[in-house]
Amino acid sequence: MPTPKPIPGSILPSLTFPSVNGDEITVGGQKENWTLLVVYRGKHCPRCKKYLNILNEMRTDWTEAGFDIAVVSADSLERAQADLAEFDWGFDLGYGLSEDQMATLGVYVTEPLSPEEAEGRFAEPGIFVLRGDSSLIVAAISNGPAARPELAELLDGMIFNKKNDRPHRGTV
Repeated sequence: MPTPKPIPGSILPSLTFPSVNGDEITVGGQKENWTLLVVYRGKHCPRCKKYLNILNEMRTDWTEAGFDIAVVSADSLERAQADLAEFDWGFDLGYGLSEDQMATLGVYVTEPLSPEEAEGRFAEPGIFVLRGDSSLIVAAISNGPAARPELAELLDGMIFNKKNDRPHRGTV
């Protein structure tokens, strides 16, 4: 059964994920920058790779606009390392997204079709933008790999929101 969806303007509790580089990725809490959090389906998803390759190409644009980038899946370290080795992404890549964390984010969760697809349940795509105070400005949650916000348009909108201190939307 799908989990409740996050409420725009709400404060996202801090979430910590292990990173392929051996550190940890923490989203939430007070930060100087805004945060772009991308939840991807995992190694088995070619549409995710296409999306993350676009994000990687835009990485400098996002960071110059004052965003920290965090990317995470429910994959194991080995599967996440294989993706990083194949695609050489320059952003921080997390793994081991737990079902409790999926529920906190309100992403859809899928049972794998086979062990070859995924090692266990995995999150469907979610794109989250958090202000520096961890309030949720954007939650774009999909129940499948083909529906995600276009990253250049999202960045343009977020720059506008930051510059003009726009309020949270969708709160009624």
